[in-house]
Formats: sequence, structure tokens, C-alpha cells
Amino acid sequence: FSEFDDAANLLAANPDATTISIDEPVEIPKSQHSHLQEPGREEDDELLGTDDSDKTELLAGQKKSAPFWTFEYYQTFFDVDTYQVLDRIKGSVFPVPGKNFVRLYIRSNPDLYGPFWICATLVFTIAVSGNLSNFFIHLGKPTYHYVPEFRKVSIAATTIYAYAWLVPLALWGFLMWRNSKVMNIVSYSFLEIVCVYGYSLFIYIPTAVLWIIPQQVVRWVLVVFSLCLSGSVLVMTFWPAVRDDNRRIAVATVATILLLHALLAVGCLAYFFDAPELDIPAPIIPTQNGTTVITKSH
Repeated sequence: FSEFDDAANLLAANPDATTISIDEPVEIPKSQHSHLQEPGREEDDELLGTDDSDKTELLAGQKKSAPFWTFEYYQTFFDVDTYQVLDRIKGSVFPVPGKNFVRLYIRSNPDLYGPFWICATLVFTIAVSGNLSNFFIHLGKPTYHYVPEFRKVSIAATTIYAYAWLVPLALWGFLMWRNSKVMNIVSYSFLEIVCVYGYSLFIYIPTAVLWIIPQQVVRWVLVVFSLCLSGSVLVMTFWPAVRDDNRRIAVATVATILLLHALLAVGCLAYFFDAPELDIPAPIIPTQNGTTVITKSH
């Protein structure tokens, strides 16, 4: 009871002090009162964010005030732990219907660590798996001589990193342009869009390993399955951002996103795994009468 004695002594010394009773009604903040008045907007707030959440994120982003030419500026983009990366990978592999990937996983701390290493792993997985697939297809043929195709690594790296950076850049510019015309359009930051695209490519890593199986039906089933998972992440992320725009523009935007994503998967499968067999030069057998005989080999 020493606290009550101290309080009584303080009141005796300063009788004009203001006291607060626990029986007094608590005032509801204006932000909470507005949410109570509009319960139907809770889902939209979760998908697109509210002004209060945006202000909080801006205040939190003031910590990243280092100049862009310093190492500390880029260090913030890799400031994630293993649990965050694994959680975002699981979110891209098992998308939750009705949940926005950016708001659920990325917005608190967007990173480049996960997208960079996912793309690097995918590059080597596709190149190595493509070489192994070619080796197993021609295994046992007497005229076949295995030669590793190291150029597939550079081709895969150019394709995947160009897709993971140029497509988000174009989409970010498009959202910024539409945001200037339609006030309800939500424009994600470029880093957030890169995050979404980078983590959405993770499903293609185990898919590329399974593409070694020399069965066309199995490969195409894997392509469709991977497209459904990774494409659903992109649709659930970017559809809330464009749904308030013109209906045709919104549908065309989402369709373009899915088309480019499908072209990447089908292109990698067609080039690295289903490339046409090269004709092996037929040996030339000389004869005694001066003529030559060309044997045809397949």
C-alpha cells in the first residue's frame, strides 16, 4: 500500500492536481470510430491499406535516410532473417485466397535478398537440369557425344533477371501513370513489385528439377500447376490495385501479367528441355573406285 500512501501525500501537497477515475468512459479514437461506421471497408483496408497505415509506414521509412550512393542505403534492402524469407517463400507457394501478398508479407520490410537468390538458384537449376535432360534423352545412342552447354547458364541468367527486373519496372511505371488519372488506383513501390515477382518464381525451382523427366505430358502438367500457383499470387496482389480503374484496362493489365508469366515458363521449357535434336554429321566412307558414300544417321 506504499503506492497509495505516496499518492495521498502528492494530493495533499497539490490539491489542484487532475485525477483520472477508472469509472470514466474511455473516448474512442476517431480512426476507430470511422472503422465502426464502415465495417464493409475492412477487406479493402486490408488489401489496399488506409491512410493511417501509410503514415505509419512513412514514419518507419524515415530510418532509411542514407544517401543512395552509400553502402548503408543498399544494406537495408538485404536486412532480413531466415524466418522472414522462408515465410515469404511459403506465402508464394501456398497463396491464401483473398489475402494480398504485399500487405501480408512484404510491406513491413521489402527485401532484395530473397528475389536475388531465388533468381540465381533458378538460373543454375534450369541450366543444369536442361543439360541433364539432354544427356538422358540421348543416352545409349552410339553417335551421341555429350558436351556440356555452359552457354545455357548465361542465356538463362539474362532471361530470368531481365524478366524479374524489367517487367516490374514496366508495371510500376504503368501503375504510377494510372494513379495520376484515377485517384483510387494503388501504386506499389518498385521494390515491392520486384519482391512479388522474385518470390513468385520460387515454384519454378522444383519444377525445373522435375522437368528432367523425359515425358511431355508430365512436363506440361508441371507447367500448368506452377503457373496456377505463381500466377494466383500475382493476380491476388495486383488485381486490388487496378480493380477501381476502367474495367477493360484492369482486365487487360492482369491478362498481360499472366501472359508474360506464362511465356517465361513455356519459353524456358521449350528452349532448355524441348529443343529440337541436332543432326549429327554423317561419316563419309571412301570407296575404291574414287567415289564417296555418305551414310545417313539420325
